[in-house]
Amino acid sequence: MANKTVIDGIAGLEALAGKDLGKSEWRTMKYEDIVRFADATGDHQWIHVDRERVKRDSPFGAPIAHGYFTLSLIAGLFFEMVETRNFGMVINYGLNKVRFPAPLKEGQRYRLAMKMQDAKQAGNAVEALVAATIEVEGESKPACAAEVVFRFYETK
Repeated sequence: MANKTVIDGIAGLEALAGKDLGKSEWRTMKYEDIVRFADATGDHQWIHVDRERVKRDSPFGAPIAHGYFTLSLIAGLFFEMVETRNFGMVINYGLNKVRFPAPLKEGQRYRLAMKMQDAKQAGNAVEALVAATIEVEGESKPACAAEVVFRFYETK
């Protein structure tokens, strides 16, 4: 992504409340990545990893990424889209709501779209609520829609 959204310090973070943070570049969901996630989590359900059975028995027609895999894509894509300045660290504090409205299938292209909903002081950090959506090219429903909570800590 050529133009990252710059979040410069607390004032810069608070100024982004209510604003779009942009969209990532398109990526392709690869079968090998789905299998690596299955291996890492121990979730080898056939709808994810058994290509032959998927062709025969699944309404999806192709292996699908695990919902939690799709959700986990947000963290890495967030830092591809956003450049933080004058923060000691940024942590993923949690999620308020997550849904998986549509599958993300092997071979489909996806991207992250984000909007900063709110930013407010929370102890020694500023807590940012980010609406994050994993969009699937050519599909009307996203693969994942989540409200992500990040905490931004100032440099010391």
